[in-house]
Amino acid sequence: MEESQILYRIFARFGTALGVLNGMSLKDARKLTSLQFKDHASKDEVKVIINKIDKDESNSIEQLLDETILVCDELGPNRDYITLIKILKNIGSSISDGHDQNEYKYTNALIDRFEKEISLVNKKIPSPPLFNMVMESRSLLEWTSIYCLYPFIPKRIKGNGRPVLLIPPYLGDDTSTSFVRKYLTSLGFKTYKWELGFNMVKSHYIPRLEEKLADIYQEHQEKVSIVGWSGGGIFAKIMANRHPNQVEQILTIGSPIWGVMDMKTPVYGLMEFFRGKSLKERNERFLAELEPVPTVPVTCIYTKLDGLVPWKHCIEAETFRKDIKNIEVYGSHSGMGANASVLLVTANMLSANIQGKKIRDVGSNFERVLYPNFWNKARKAFKSKKSIVQVAK
Repeated sequence: MEESQILYRIFARFGTALGVLNGMSLKDARKLTSLQFKDHASKDEVKVIINKIDKDESNSIEQLLDETILVCDELGPNRDYITLIKILKNIGSSISDGHDQNEYKYTNALIDRFEKEISLVNKKIPSPPLFNMVMESRSLLEWTSIYCLYPFIPKRIKGNGRPVLLIPPYLGDDTSTSFVRKYLTSLGFKTYKWELGFNMVKSHYIPRLEEKLADIYQEHQEKVSIVGWSGGGIFAKIMANRHPNQVEQILTIGSPIWGVMDMKTPVYGLMEFFRGKSLKERNERFLAELEPVPTVPVTCIYTKLDGLVPWKHCIEAETFRKDIKNIEVYGSHSGMGANASVLLVTANMLSANIQGKKIRDVGSNFERVLYPNFWNKARKAFKSKKSIVQVAK
């Protein structure tokens, strides 16, 4: 939150100055800006920042814009920047509502420029480091050890027959999701295979997936949860964006779910479809469907040790909505289908979202025994964040 506060301080000044620039009083401009953060995860801290703004800076509006973009660039690519874009657009809409839009060309131009510059910043996510790529070899150990660990994984969640469709990773088939399916089935979820052979991440799967989703929905007469691993998460997100009336929630596991056209990955085969010359236009339309945030609950499981996909492409904007959550686990990309933490988090979040509950800490005692150093660091990071929030208040 400390780094975020630097960004929120300059962003709050810019948003407030936009209001004053268009004839609002400083008090009303602060109120308008504060209102846009009402559902934000850091709303209390940001409110304190906004209330400290005590001068009109509308004459320096372009300088404030430049400084805001600079801070974003210095902090590095971040999916949460789309929340800032949304907030600016809401401020602009509130200011111009009921008026001639031609009067607000300058304001809209400033907002458009911010959105374009942020798009450029978010194209700078680097490829996974060499160390992570080399460490992908440990996935063999993860897949081997799961046979010994599986009997001891807690089975406290009750699925109550709720339908879950599982989509395998790139070059994987239903065998890839066997442990996740087996675990969810043991908890009482009704799991469904994708049954389309090896996943080559091609758009021609979409019509058949839509048909399968509709069949499951009709059979249960209730919405379907979709779990996608790696390339499978791409389809999970597209299904959620196309058919929110049939999708309960999506849960992605190490899946690149935004910015894929600019993604840097050592897995050049994964990008073969995206870069095919004869299919270029169709690919762009296909991948463009990944950019909007689904209206259904979203859970993204990722690992910073991912050696195949840059982990920042695997998380959604938590600040965008309250039912979006990113959860870090310890392990390799290729071993996520046999990762005990992934199994536990998947079951916990599927159940929590169905019941409308919020899980603050998904780490169990079982996980802490397996990965003590990882969870000790996670606990310290949580305490540090909590103390910063208390100081801000």
